[in-house]
Amino acid sequence: MQKTYYDPADLKKFGKISEWNEELGTKFFEYYGKVFEEGALTEREKSLIALAVSHTIQCPYCIDAYTGDGLQRGITKEEMMEALHVAAAIRGGASLVHGVQMMNKVNKLDM
Repeated sequence: MQKTYYDPADLKKFGKISEWNEELGTKFFEYYGKVFEEGALTEREKSLIALAVSHTIQCPYCIDAYTGDGLQRGITKEEMMEALHVAAAIRGGASLVHGVQMMNKVNKLDM
C-alpha cells in the first residue's frame, strides 16, 4: 500500500507527459529547458527560486526535484530554508493584504 498520495516514482515519469500530446509536450519541455538556462540569473539562482516557488504552490514533485537540484548546485540547507521563509512571508503577506478588501467591505456596509 502506498504511504502518500504522491508517489515519488512518478517524478521520473514526467517526460512521458508528452505521450498523449507530443506537440504541446515538446513545446513545453523546450520552454522549460530554455527558462532554466543561464541568463541574467545563474542556473543556481533559478534553482533556488524554483525551490521557493515549489513550496508556495505545494508541489511535492517540484520540492523533491529542486531540493536535489539545489544540492547538486551547491545550495546549502541554510540558503534553502531562508528561501522557504521568503516564500512563506510572501504567501502570508498576500493572504493578509487581502484583508484590506474585507475591511473595505465592512466599512462600506457599516455606513
